[in-house]
Amino acid sequence: MATLQLRNLRKSYTSFEVIKGIDLDIADREFVVFVGPSGCGKSTLLRMIAGLEEITEGDLLIDGKRVNRVGPADRGLAMVFQSYALYPHMTVRQNMAFALRLARVAKSERDRKVDEAARILQLEPYLERRPKDLSGGQRQRVAIGRAIVRQPKVFLFDEPLSNLDAALRGQMRIELLRLHEELKATMIYVTHDQIEAMTMADKIVVLQAGRVEQVGSPLELYHHPANLFVAGFIGSPRMNLMAANVIEASASGALVALASGARIAVPVDAVPDSASDPLTLGIRPEGLRIDPAGPISGTVGLVERLGGLTLLHVNLEDKQQITVQIEGSDATRAHDQIRLAVDPAACHLFDKSGQALPQRVRHPMAA
Repeated sequence: MATLQLRNLRKSYTSFEVIKGIDLDIADREFVVFVGPSGCGKSTLLRMIAGLEEITEGDLLIDGKRVNRVGPADRGLAMVFQSYALYPHMTVRQNMAFALRLARVAKSERDRKVDEAARILQLEPYLERRPKDLSGGQRQRVAIGRAIVRQPKVFLFDEPLSNLDAALRGQMRIELLRLHEELKATMIYVTHDQIEAMTMADKIVVLQAGRVEQVGSPLELYHHPANLFVAGFIGSPRMNLMAANVIEASASGALVALASGARIAVPVDAVPDSASDPLTLGIRPEGLRIDPAGPISGTVGLVERLGGLTLLHVNLEDKQQITVQIEGSDATRAHDQIRLAVDPAACHLFDKSGQALPQRVRHPMAA
């Protein structure tokens, strides 16, 4: 059993507040990812949970027990950092067993725990090697093994894959998911990479400037962003965002006009009281398709062919650029003049404060 509750958690350095009142519940065995841009407070929040940063205000509870004044070693947590921090003169076995040796755990018990962690992490052939003889991915697995042998209540990961190349990051994401499944452990993972967040998390916590912007499943955040920040941050390629104004509203939604004059029907439940209020229309790249009768016209400026899909960077008549995701076999080329149709279900409207207007139909996969 390992649950966490954060209640109005705050962190200040003299007069500068970094974490600004965070409330969050993390369930037993949940894989939670803190994501956001550099400087948003995600690593500081993780270090507060670990006990490496003092909590200025609020309460942190682990399994219902307040642990604000409990030291890091006594919270039942284990942390894996961005740097591997392995002892170069020690073997893999010695590195993984080091914390247990400091705790005066019997050698037979140390060996048993190290052997079990090595089995889980597929490190058995490397136990007698030193870090210099390992690849980056193997070193990261050793760092994770050091955490596993402590049998913590909660695993904390602070951008553990950022030092790896793209191929290794993809492989390590799969290994961490397999590890989560096998250990049935609660895990909290910090990253600035929204692709890592989308592919790994049970629940994503999007942070910005020390505040939580939205909490939800990856698909909930993708299909139903709460505001412009989440809409622009979650998704690769990112959501297209365009200035719009309401032409008319009805029971079925709102008809909006873009700066180019194109009119788009958006199925939302409510529109601003003042029809003159500026809005932002958001459309995911896959929500656009080439259609000679479509309301949006533009010129293809750049084509990215990625195999199974192709990305078109299209310059609209009002000089704005949008991204369109189409089939990889499509023959559209740079400088082609095209018209685009819009899938209403892929459209979002945001009011002048940046908050999403409620959608009439929720995406079924985001439930």
